[in-house]
Amino acid sequence: MELRPYQQEAKSAVFSEWDSGNSKTLLVLPTGCGKTIVFAKIAEECVMQGKRVLILAHRGELLEQAADKIKKATGLVCAVEKAEQTSVGSWYRIVVGSVQTLMREKRLASFEHDYFDTIIIDEAHHCISDSYQNILNYFPYADVLGVTATPDRGDMKNLGQVFDSLAYEYTLPKAIKEGYLSPIKAVTIPIDLDLTGVSVQAGDFKASDIDTALDPYLFQIADEMLHYCSDRKTVVFLPLVKTSQKFRDILNSKGFRAAEVNGNSPDRAEILKDYEDGKYNVLCNSMLLTEGWDCPDVNCIIILRPTKVRGLYCQMVGRGTRLAPGKTELLLLDFLWHTERHELCRPAHLICTDEAVAKKMTAKLADNAGCEFDISEAEQSASEDVVAEREAALAEKLAAMRKRKRTLVDPLQYEMSIQAADLANYTPAFGWECEPPTEKQKQRLEALGIFPDEIDSKGKAELILNRLNKRRIEGLTTPKQIRRLESMGFKHVGTWRFEDASKLIGRIAANNWHVPRDISPADYQPNGQLTF
Repeated sequence: MELRPYQQEAKSAVFSEWDSGNSKTLLVLPTGCGKTIVFAKIAEECVMQGKRVLILAHRGELLEQAADKIKKATGLVCAVEKAEQTSVGSWYRIVVGSVQTLMREKRLASFEHDYFDTIIIDEAHHCISDSYQNILNYFPYADVLGVTATPDRGDMKNLGQVFDSLAYEYTLPKAIKEGYLSPIKAVTIPIDLDLTGVSVQAGDFKASDIDTALDPYLFQIADEMLHYCSDRKTVVFLPLVKTSQKFRDILNSKGFRAAEVNGNSPDRAEILKDYEDGKYNVLCNSMLLTEGWDCPDVNCIIILRPTKVRGLYCQMVGRGTRLAPGKTELLLLDFLWHTERHELCRPAHLICTDEAVAKKMTAKLADNAGCEFDISEAEQSASEDVVAEREAALAEKLAAMRKRKRTLVDPLQYEMSIQAADLANYTPAFGWECEPPTEKQKQRLEALGIFPDEIDSKGKAELILNRLNKRRIEGLTTPKQIRRLESMGFKHVGTWRFEDASKLIGRIAANNWHVPRDISPADYQPNGQLTF
């Protein structure tokens, strides 16, 4: 099986991290982008190097899927470490193992500490728990790869306690843009659902409280569904099994062909098969289908189980992002959940890395309730608004800075000038990134024209230094050129080429450091200006 370009990049990046000494590294691929295929190929490469591989998962279905994908993608057969099944004595080089089984001391004691050379953790956002840590600590010599679809900022900070680095991340917007996932259109439905009385348990909204808040609106929601998705293949996520069953009955009374599945459904496999075959057009569940289930032609997702956890939200939406013949987009129905105390995930959080942009996008969708918006286009519009607001704030800050007659470029001005969203939105995740910048980093930054005092982390300093070096190689403007020309009113000098800026500065210097009359700084664009 031939890997897609981003999958090959991901595989190479993982081995590069291991080779460089980062023995615990993380791989992030959105749901539907083939993370199982990627780690299957990584496992195959490890086996070719004579290594033993352990693949860990927290659910039996995930283990079965991993073993199946590995066999299909590589031809390799896996041994199983689960319940009564054991891999001890097996000659197979890959073992798929249940965390619940392997966490037991007696089970671990059947292996030497160096038995596995590589450990791959599926759904790695779960690995912070003690059960995973007991296993990793027992095999201290193994290279570790964590694979996950949707870590949010909080998850990344926590995962930074376990992993040394992020080897590779492929984002949802990029996957949609490159045609590997379905475009997503969001519609905000004008039904006000009040969450102000809902309590929080284990970091998320309490399901029983959500159920109480949701119940009075179920018939109204079903009526809205008749308008938006009567002809779509829909999955609905609800807080409790009893609510899921009740909503199924309501939908059927409205003319839908709805089914319900839960962990205790004796005919679950049959229902899922019938849904995939088109016998039903709506599938209701209480959080059962967040992981390990795929039906590519699902083209509508309704989340009636609001959450604060971005990873969980993305997992739910991810049930509908896969491509399928005849499928043009995924429709995501969003309701006006109101809460005074807690942030909750909305469609904007699927695509926005900047919280200010997410808030702006959410407000725009709410203001245009009932209208479909492509989330990529909505994010772009919200981002432009936020950039404009930040530029206005930056102008005020620069006016105050001029009084200090500083010769160095402020990091914020530099980020805005070169239009580097990754620098502006940077949040340190791993331990070393959170440390203060070193004196050597500060000296290098100042020598290159950046004012270092407002850079508060080692990771941010390293990111800026790497960007400075890359821009130097690519022949782009320096911080000193940016400071000089932007102080005269020129815009986004960071998008210019070094040679263009140098020529203009030379011309201004020859004019006794006055901008020539035939040049308007606010409108000036050099011939070599880049497009971002």
